[in-house]
Amino acid sequence: MTDISRVTGPMTMVTDRLHFDTKGNADIVKLTPEIQVFITRSGLSQGSLTVFMPGATGAITTLEFEPGVVQDFSRLFDQIAPIQQHYEHNVSHLDHNGHAHVRAGLLGPSLVLPFQDGKLCLGTWQDVCFVCFDNEPRHRTVIVQAVGVAPDPTDTPTA
Repeated sequence: MTDISRVTGPMTMVTDRLHFDTKGNADIVKLTPEIQVFITRSGLSQGSLTVFMPGATGAITTLEFEPGVVQDFSRLFDQIAPIQQHYEHNVSHLDHNGHAHVRAGLLGPSLVLPFQDGKLCLGTWQDVCFVCFDNEPRHRTVIVQAVGVAPDPTDTPTA
């Protein structure tokens, strides 16, 4: 281990919500810019960020957010859990989104990501994304919660 970073101080927790609309049908929404703004506004320099989607037909993941990957990722779920397949959920519920529940369950509702020096620790092409698996457009809310420490005001950079 060569890049150990240790920061001590009072721990602070900051929570907010991101609100946005989706198109449904595996629509993928890039959240990285809004999350970075949240971390900056939190005043925390280092810690852990939880991104959580309350609901059963959406998911949170990281992807290279470029048109080819986005299309490939959406198509993958058409192969794993096709919309036309029989779902018991559709028998008892008239919303016909059984596939959305299965897909969201496979991917999961949350991520925990580190941040350091006030910036998300993501790879060069990696973005935090929300995936709406529902069969119609929805207004969505994602909860972001950072736990960490603020910069020490007595620390002065060395020249």
